[in-house]
Amino acid sequence: MTAKTNALMARGAAFLGSETAILCGAMSWVSERNLVSAISNAGGFGVIACGAMTPELLDAEIAATKALTDKPFGVNLITMHPKLFDLIEVCARHGVSHVVLAGGIPPKGSVEAIKAFGGKVLVFAPTLALAKKLLRSGADALVIEGSEAGGHIGPVATSVLAQEFLPELAQDYLVFVAGGIGRGEMIASYLEMGAAGVQLGTRFAAASESIAHPAFKKAFFRAPAREAVASVQVDPRLPVIPVRALKNKGTEEFTAKQREVAALLDSGAIEMGEAQLQIEHYWAGALRRAVIEGDVENGSVMAGQSVGMVTKEEPVAEIIATLMAECEASLR
Repeated sequence: MTAKTNALMARGAAFLGSETAILCGAMSWVSERNLVSAISNAGGFGVIACGAMTPELLDAEIAATKALTDKPFGVNLITMHPKLFDLIEVCARHGVSHVVLAGGIPPKGSVEAIKAFGGKVLVFAPTLALAKKLLRSGADALVIEGSEAGGHIGPVATSVLAQEFLPELAQDYLVFVAGGIGRGEMIASYLEMGAAGVQLGTRFAAASESIAHPAFKKAFFRAPAREAVASVQVDPRLPVIPVRALKNKGTEEFTAKQREVAALLDSGAIEMGEAQLQIEHYWAGALRRAVIEGDVENGSVMAGQSVGMVTKEEPVAEIIATLMAECEASLR
Protein backbone atom coordinates (compact mmCIF):
# COMPACT_ATOMS: atom_id res chain seq x y z
CA MET A 1 0.00 0.00 0.00
CA THR A 2 1.11 3.53 -0.70
CA ALA A 3 -1.47 5.37 1.41
CA LYS A 4 0.78 8.11 2.81
CA THR A 5 2.32 8.83 -0.59
CA ASN A 6 -1.10 8.94 -2.25
CA ALA A 7 -2.38 11.34 0.41
CA LEU A 8 0.51 13.77 -0.16
CA MET A 9 0.21 13.41 -3.94
CA ALA A 10 -3.58 13.78 -3.96
CA ARG A 11 -3.67 17.44 -5.07
CA GLY A 12 -1.13 16.90 -7.84
CA ALA A 13 -2.72 13.67 -9.07
CA ALA A 14 -6.19 15.25 -9.13
CA PHE A 15 -4.82 18.18 -11.15
CA LEU A 16 -3.09 15.88 -13.66
CA GLY A 17 -5.90 13.34 -13.76
CA SER A 18 -3.40 10.54 -13.14
CA GLU A 19 -2.99 7.95 -10.37
CA THR A 20 0.35 9.36 -9.19
CA ALA A 21 1.73 12.89 -9.29
CA ILE A 22 4.85 11.76 -11.17
CA LEU A 23 5.38 13.73 -14.38
CA CYS A 24 7.83 12.71 -17.04
CA GLY A 25 10.08 15.55 -18.15
CA ALA A 26 9.73 16.41 -21.84
CA MET A 27 12.90 15.15 -23.55
CA SER A 28 13.20 15.92 -27.27
CA TRP A 29 13.24 12.76 -29.45
CA VAL A 30 12.72 10.62 -26.30
CA SER A 31 9.36 11.79 -24.95
CA GLU A 32 7.31 10.64 -27.93
CA ARG A 33 4.24 8.43 -28.35
CA ASN A 34 5.80 5.21 -26.98
CA LEU A 35 7.29 6.53 -23.75
CA VAL A 36 4.50 9.06 -23.13
CA SER A 37 1.70 6.49 -23.46
CA ALA A 38 3.63 3.94 -21.36
CA ILE A 39 4.05 6.44 -18.52
CA SER A 40 0.40 7.51 -18.58
CA ASN A 41 -0.74 3.88 -18.77
CA ALA A 42 1.44 3.06 -15.74
CA GLY A 43 -0.25 5.74 -13.62
CA GLY A 44 2.24 8.55 -14.20
CA PHE A 45 1.77 11.58 -16.44
CA GLY A 46 3.52 11.48 -19.81
CA VAL A 47 4.41 14.68 -21.66
CA ILE A 48 5.14 14.91 -25.39
CA ALA A 49 8.24 17.00 -26.13
CA CYS A 50 7.27 19.18 -29.08
CA GLY A 51 10.73 20.77 -29.30
CA ALA A 52 11.35 21.94 -32.87
CA MET A 53 8.39 19.96 -34.36
CA THR A 54 6.18 21.60 -36.99
CA PRO A 55 2.44 21.85 -36.25
CA GLU A 56 1.88 18.94 -38.69
CA LEU A 57 4.34 16.70 -36.84
CA LEU A 58 2.84 17.56 -33.46
CA ASP A 59 -0.63 16.84 -34.83
CA ALA A 60 0.47 13.35 -35.89
CA GLU A 61 2.31 12.71 -32.59
CA ILE A 62 -0.72 13.61 -30.43
CA ALA A 63 -3.00 11.42 -32.57
CA ALA A 64 -0.54 8.50 -32.34
CA THR A 65 -0.25 8.89 -28.56
CA LYS A 66 -4.04 8.92 -28.18
CA ALA A 67 -4.16 5.64 -30.07
CA LEU A 68 -1.89 4.08 -27.42
CA THR A 69 -3.51 5.43 -24.24
CA ASP A 70 -6.87 6.69 -23.06
CA LYS A 71 -5.24 8.30 -20.00
CA PRO A 72 -4.42 12.02 -19.84
CA PHE A 73 -1.04 13.26 -21.09
CA GLY A 74 0.44 16.68 -21.71
CA VAL A 75 2.35 18.52 -24.44
CA ASN A 76 5.47 20.60 -23.79
CA LEU A 77 5.85 23.66 -26.05
CA ILE A 78 8.97 25.84 -26.30
CA THR A 79 7.99 29.50 -25.85
CA MET A 80 10.47 30.74 -28.49
CA HIS A 81 9.05 28.43 -31.21
CA PRO A 82 8.21 30.68 -34.18
CA LYS A 83 4.89 28.85 -34.64
CA LEU A 84 3.89 28.70 -30.96
CA PHE A 85 0.30 29.83 -31.55
CA ASP A 86 -0.18 27.30 -34.39
CA LEU A 87 1.05 24.56 -32.02
CA ILE A 88 -1.42 25.73 -29.35
CA GLU A 89 -4.13 25.50 -32.01
CA VAL A 90 -3.13 21.86 -32.69
CA CYS A 91 -3.41 21.13 -28.94
CA ALA A 92 -6.84 22.79 -28.94
CA ARG A 93 -8.09 20.63 -31.84
CA HIS A 94 -7.06 17.48 -29.96
CA GLY A 95 -8.42 18.72 -26.65
CA VAL A 96 -5.04 18.22 -24.95
CA SER A 97 -5.67 18.48 -21.21
CA HIS A 98 -2.35 20.02 -20.10
CA VAL A 99 0.19 22.21 -21.88
CA VAL A 100 3.65 22.87 -20.42
CA LEU A 101 5.25 26.14 -21.56
CA ALA A 102 9.04 25.90 -21.31
CA GLY A 103 12.18 27.76 -22.29
CA GLY A 104 11.30 31.30 -21.30
CA ILE A 105 8.54 33.68 -20.27
CA PRO A 106 5.29 32.75 -22.08
CA PRO A 107 4.60 35.34 -24.79
CA LYS A 108 1.58 37.60 -24.49
CA GLY A 109 -1.68 35.77 -25.12
CA SER A 110 -0.23 32.24 -25.03
CA VAL A 111 -1.54 31.29 -21.57
CA GLU A 112 -4.95 32.76 -22.48
CA ALA A 113 -5.03 30.82 -25.76
CA ILE A 114 -4.52 27.53 -23.87
CA LYS A 115 -7.05 28.37 -21.16
CA ALA A 116 -9.57 29.33 -23.87
CA PHE A 117 -9.91 25.69 -25.01
CA GLY A 118 -9.98 24.38 -21.44
CA GLY A 119 -6.32 23.35 -21.23
CA LYS A 120 -4.39 23.56 -17.97
CA VAL A 121 -1.11 25.50 -18.11
CA LEU A 122 2.14 24.50 -16.39
CA VAL A 123 5.04 26.95 -16.42
CA PHE A 124 8.68 27.06 -15.31
CA ALA A 125 10.05 30.01 -13.33
CA PRO A 126 13.66 30.62 -12.27
CA THR A 127 12.78 33.24 -9.62
CA LEU A 128 10.11 33.51 -6.95
CA ALA A 129 8.96 36.92 -8.20
CA LEU A 130 8.40 35.61 -11.72
CA ALA A 131 6.67 32.49 -10.38
CA LYS A 132 4.18 34.62 -8.44
CA LYS A 133 3.57 36.82 -11.47
CA LEU A 134 2.90 33.84 -13.78
CA LEU A 135 0.62 32.12 -11.26
CA ARG A 136 -1.32 35.34 -10.70
CA SER A 137 -1.70 35.88 -14.43
CA GLY A 138 -3.35 32.52 -15.11
CA ALA A 139 -0.83 29.66 -14.99
CA ASP A 140 -2.37 26.67 -13.18
CA ALA A 141 0.81 25.06 -11.86
CA LEU A 142 4.51 25.62 -11.59
CA VAL A 143 7.50 23.35 -12.17
CA ILE A 144 10.69 24.31 -10.34
CA GLU A 145 13.69 22.63 -11.93
CA GLY A 146 17.15 22.64 -10.42
CA SER A 147 20.49 22.63 -12.21
CA GLU A 148 20.99 18.88 -11.57
CA ALA A 149 18.46 18.19 -14.34
CA GLY A 150 19.39 17.07 -17.84
CA GLY A 151 18.96 19.21 -20.96
CA HIS A 152 18.40 22.97 -20.59
CA ILE A 153 19.07 24.05 -17.03
CA GLY A 154 19.05 27.06 -14.71
CA PRO A 155 21.87 27.92 -12.30
CA VAL A 156 20.32 26.99 -8.92
CA ALA A 157 20.20 23.55 -7.26
CA THR A 158 16.84 21.80 -6.74
CA SER A 159 17.26 21.63 -2.97
CA VAL A 160 17.73 25.41 -2.79
CA LEU A 161 14.78 26.15 -5.11
CA ALA A 162 12.55 23.85 -3.04
CA GLN A 163 13.43 25.68 0.19
CA GLU A 164 12.86 29.05 -1.43
CA PHE A 165 9.64 28.37 -3.40
CA LEU A 166 7.68 25.74 -1.47
CA PRO A 167 7.18 27.57 1.85
CA GLU A 168 6.01 30.65 -0.11
CA LEU A 169 3.79 28.99 -2.72
CA ALA A 170 2.82 25.42 -1.81
CA GLN A 171 -0.13 26.46 0.38
CA ASP A 172 -1.97 28.26 -2.42
CA TYR A 173 -0.55 26.79 -5.62
CA LEU A 174 0.48 23.51 -7.21
CA VAL A 175 4.26 23.23 -7.39
CA PHE A 176 6.06 20.26 -8.96
CA VAL A 177 9.76 19.73 -8.18
CA ALA A 178 12.26 18.54 -10.81
CA GLY A 179 15.99 18.04 -11.23
CA GLY A 180 18.23 15.30 -9.87
CA ILE A 181 15.44 13.08 -8.53
CA GLY A 182 16.42 9.42 -8.84
CA ARG A 183 14.83 7.71 -5.82
CA GLY A 184 11.59 7.68 -3.87
CA GLU A 185 13.17 8.95 -0.63
CA MET A 186 13.87 12.25 -2.41
CA ILE A 187 10.27 12.40 -3.64
CA ALA A 188 9.09 11.90 -0.04
CA SER A 189 11.13 14.85 1.22
CA TYR A 190 9.77 17.24 -1.44
CA LEU A 191 6.19 16.07 -0.82
CA GLU A 192 6.66 16.71 2.91
CA MET A 193 7.89 20.23 2.08
CA GLY A 194 4.62 20.85 0.26
CA ALA A 195 5.29 19.85 -3.36
CA ALA A 196 2.19 18.66 -5.24
CA GLY A 197 4.32 16.13 -7.13
CA VAL A 198 7.60 15.62 -8.93
CA GLN A 199 9.01 15.46 -12.44
CA LEU A 200 11.69 13.00 -13.56
CA GLY A 201 13.35 12.71 -16.95
CA THR A 202 16.67 10.89 -16.70
CA ARG A 203 15.16 7.91 -14.83
CA PHE A 204 12.71 7.32 -17.72
CA ALA A 205 15.03 8.05 -20.68
CA ALA A 206 16.51 4.56 -20.62
CA ALA A 207 13.27 2.68 -19.81
CA SER A 208 12.37 -0.37 -21.94
CA GLU A 209 9.61 1.62 -23.68
CA SER A 210 11.95 4.49 -24.59
CA ILE A 211 12.85 4.47 -28.30
CA ALA A 212 16.35 5.79 -27.50
CA HIS A 213 19.12 3.86 -29.28
CA PRO A 214 20.70 0.99 -27.29
CA ALA A 215 24.04 2.86 -27.40
CA PHE A 216 22.36 5.92 -25.83
CA LYS A 217 20.93 3.78 -23.02
CA LYS A 218 24.30 2.03 -22.49
CA ALA A 219 25.95 5.44 -22.06
CA PHE A 220 23.44 6.13 -19.25
CA PHE A 221 24.15 2.80 -17.50
CA ARG A 222 27.92 3.42 -17.60
CA ALA A 223 27.99 7.07 -16.54
CA PRO A 224 28.51 8.28 -12.96
CA ALA A 225 26.85 11.52 -11.81
CA ARG A 226 30.00 13.58 -12.32
CA GLU A 227 30.05 12.92 -16.07
CA ALA A 228 26.76 14.78 -16.63
CA VAL A 229 28.24 18.24 -17.13
CA ALA A 230 26.78 21.64 -18.05
CA SER A 231 27.84 23.29 -21.32
CA VAL A 232 29.92 26.45 -21.15
CA GLN A 233 28.88 29.82 -22.54
CA VAL A 234 31.50 31.23 -24.90
CA ASP A 235 30.11 34.68 -25.67
CA PRO A 236 28.23 36.74 -23.06
CA ARG A 237 26.07 38.29 -25.83
CA LEU A 238 24.77 34.89 -26.87
CA PRO A 239 22.22 34.13 -24.17
CA VAL A 240 22.79 30.40 -24.42
CA ILE A 241 20.88 28.46 -21.78
CA PRO A 242 23.37 25.87 -20.50
CA VAL A 243 22.61 22.25 -21.32
CA ARG A 244 23.57 19.29 -19.13
CA ALA A 245 24.78 16.23 -21.03
CA LEU A 246 27.36 13.45 -20.73
CA LYS A 247 30.89 14.62 -21.50
CA ASN A 248 31.98 13.67 -25.04
CA LYS A 249 33.29 15.08 -28.35
CA GLY A 250 29.90 16.69 -28.95
CA THR A 251 30.38 18.86 -25.86
CA GLU A 252 33.50 20.37 -27.47
CA GLU A 253 31.74 20.77 -30.83
CA PHE A 254 29.08 22.90 -29.19
CA THR A 255 31.74 25.33 -27.98
CA ALA A 256 32.94 25.65 -31.60
CA LYS A 257 29.34 26.14 -32.80
CA GLN A 258 28.88 29.04 -30.38
CA ARG A 259 32.04 30.72 -31.72
CA GLU A 260 30.73 30.33 -35.26
CA VAL A 261 27.34 31.88 -34.41
CA ALA A 262 29.02 34.69 -32.43
CA ALA A 263 31.16 35.52 -35.48
CA LEU A 264 28.02 35.73 -37.64
CA LEU A 265 26.51 38.11 -35.08
CA ASP A 266 29.68 40.23 -35.15
CA SER A 267 29.60 40.54 -38.92
CA GLY A 268 25.93 41.52 -38.81
CA ALA A 269 25.05 38.50 -40.97
CA ILE A 270 22.32 37.44 -38.52
CA GLU A 271 20.14 39.01 -35.82
CA MET A 272 20.08 37.90 -32.16
CA GLY A 273 16.77 36.03 -32.55
CA GLU A 274 18.17 34.05 -35.47
CA ALA A 275 21.37 33.35 -33.50
CA GLN A 276 19.34 31.83 -30.66
CA LEU A 277 17.32 29.72 -33.07
CA GLN A 278 20.50 28.43 -34.70
CA ILE A 279 21.75 27.29 -31.30
CA GLU A 280 18.39 25.62 -30.58
CA HIS A 281 18.46 23.81 -33.93
CA TYR A 282 22.02 22.73 -33.26
CA TRP A 283 20.87 21.05 -30.02
CA ALA A 284 17.91 19.39 -31.70
CA GLY A 285 20.24 17.91 -34.33
CA ALA A 286 22.97 16.87 -31.87
CA LEU A 287 20.39 15.24 -29.62
CA ARG A 288 18.85 13.37 -32.54
CA ARG A 289 22.27 11.99 -33.50
CA ALA A 290 22.66 10.51 -30.02
CA VAL A 291 19.09 9.36 -29.29
CA ILE A 292 18.01 8.09 -32.70
CA GLU A 293 21.27 7.22 -34.48
CA GLY A 294 23.19 6.11 -31.40
CA ASP A 295 26.18 8.38 -32.08
CA VAL A 296 27.07 8.91 -28.43
CA GLU A 297 30.51 10.30 -29.25
CA ASN A 298 29.50 13.28 -31.40
CA GLY A 299 25.83 13.63 -30.51
CA SER A 300 24.42 15.24 -27.39
CA VAL A 301 23.69 12.66 -24.67
CA MET A 302 21.52 14.90 -22.49
CA ALA A 303 21.31 13.51 -18.97
CA GLY A 304 20.73 14.77 -15.44
CA GLN A 305 23.08 14.10 -12.55
CA SER A 306 20.76 11.32 -11.36
CA VAL A 307 22.18 9.30 -14.31
CA GLY A 308 24.43 7.53 -11.79
CA MET A 309 21.29 5.87 -10.39
CA VAL A 310 20.21 4.56 -13.80
CA THR A 311 21.94 1.21 -14.04
CA LYS A 312 19.66 -1.01 -16.13
CA GLU A 313 16.82 -1.01 -18.60
CA GLU A 314 13.48 -1.58 -16.90
CA PRO A 315 9.81 -1.08 -17.81
CA VAL A 316 8.20 2.24 -16.92
CA ALA A 317 5.65 0.50 -14.66
CA GLU A 318 8.49 -0.99 -12.59
CA ILE A 319 10.28 2.35 -12.30
CA ILE A 320 7.11 4.05 -11.02
CA ALA A 321 6.31 1.17 -8.63
CA THR A 322 9.85 1.27 -7.20
CA LEU A 323 9.74 5.06 -6.71
CA MET A 324 6.34 4.85 -5.01
CA ALA A 325 7.48 2.01 -2.70
CA GLU A 326 10.68 3.86 -1.72
CA CYS A 327 8.69 7.03 -1.11
CA GLU A 328 6.14 5.21 1.06
CA ALA A 329 8.83 3.45 3.12
CA SER A 330 10.52 6.80 3.73
CA LEU A 331 7.26 8.51 4.78
CA ARG A 332 6.44 5.68 7.16
